[in-house]
Amino acid sequence: MRIDARGLRFDVIAGGPEQGEPVLLLHGFPQHAGEWDDVTPTLHVAGLRTYAVNQRGYSPGARPAAVEAYRLTELVADAVAVLDALGVDSAHVVGHDWGAIVGWALAAGHPERVRTLTAVSVPHPAAMGYALAEDPQQKARSAYMMLFRRPGVAEKTLLALRASGLRRMLRGVGDAARTAAYVEPMREPGALTAALNWYRAMSRRDLAAIGPVTVPTSFVWSDRDVAIGRTAAEACAAQVRGEYQFVELAGVSHWIPDQVPTRLAEAILARVRSAA
Repeated sequence: MRIDARGLRFDVIAGGPEQGEPVLLLHGFPQHAGEWDDVTPTLHVAGLRTYAVNQRGYSPGARPAAVEAYRLTELVADAVAVLDALGVDSAHVVGHDWGAIVGWALAAGHPERVRTLTAVSVPHPAAMGYALAEDPQQKARSAYMMLFRRPGVAEKTLLALRASGLRRMLRGVGDAARTAAYVEPMREPGALTAALNWYRAMSRRDLAAIGPVTVPTSFVWSDRDVAIGRTAAEACAAQVRGEYQFVELAGVSHWIPDQVPTRLAEAILARVRSAA
């Protein structure tokens, strides 16, 4: 389905019982709403209605050119507007990678719209900031962002040789077909630049404005995540004032929704049921 909101058109994959409790699914970089395809069947069997959104820059109809159009405040406003367009007053929110950051900001700034939050892979920005200040290993893990923020250079690096850079980055999501399903949309004109603009528009001010979260929250982290270390993961608890659970997945990479979709779905269901 397509949702018109804020003058943009978002592609949304809807599924599950129409009267089920709504779940808003927010993807990360460089993926798209399809990263939830193996997670949602378990949620549907449990009676939940899911809405997986191709977010700003990923939906062709929601791809403004200006870098500042991708500030975190805009991304959160998109999520609120999509819920409004769907007629959903509040939803269970699940976000992976950059989608997790949008989820944290949405839950902190609009708690009335979020029944529960399940953040996957990326912790609360304050926890990340703590780790960057205290853990030299986290600084090294996050060094890739410097490349992503360089216009033109990042695109050339990631798309060279049939996007071999993107393919290497996505190692672990699954077979060649699954990797291609993420890589090929990024090879379309303007698509990768729009996705990288999330990093280029990122600012300390916007991240620092995200306060503690009061809604029931789970943070799902995997111990083989190359981007997020244990210091950041464990610091997340201090940023949640509501009921909180830290779910650690052993032997799993950053690509949790692709690699262990059933285990992730079970964590999401546990969080949803805790708020029943």
